[in-house]
Amino acid sequence: MSDQPGLNAEAKKVLLRKIPHGVFICGVTEGEEVNGFTASWVTQGSFEPPLVVMAVRADSTSNGIIQRTRRFSLNVLSSDQKDLAAVFFKPQKAMGGRFDAAPFSFGPLGLPILNDALGGVECELVGQVAHGDHTVFVGEVKSAVLHRDASALELSSTGWQYGG
Repeated sequence: MSDQPGLNAEAKKVLLRKIPHGVFICGVTEGEEVNGFTASWVTQGSFEPPLVVMAVRADSTSNGIIQRTRRFSLNVLSSDQKDLAAVFFKPQKAMGGRFDAAPFSFGPLGLPILNDALGGVECELVGQVAHGDHTVFVGEVKSAVLHRDASALELSSTGWQYGG
């Protein structure tokens, strides 16, 4: 896949990587299956109703689950939880394996909320745009669980790069 004529690929990469991102754990359930992944392309999209916007790889298992169930959770990690984020960032052959290392409880909508995270929100899907290699999901926040308040994990502090 080639870049567009006139697009400076190196400049694009450097500049797009300057967009600040948090690091979150998205959780999904389908039947008895529980899955999760590290998400960094996330932002708040509206106050009323409260909306979050998240981009998810189009070819991922969790993308399909979100499309079918129309629900997802977003867990906010504290600034010292890079190791926990890494558990969910690594590819897994079997669904659910990541949650073996991360105790969780189900929220009111039946979605995983990590016990050690700052907290999490459960969302119902209200919109999506499928274009490119990610699907952009818009979720309305239906529940919120706060375990504690502290600084949140940001991608820039991890040394990881996702974007560009």
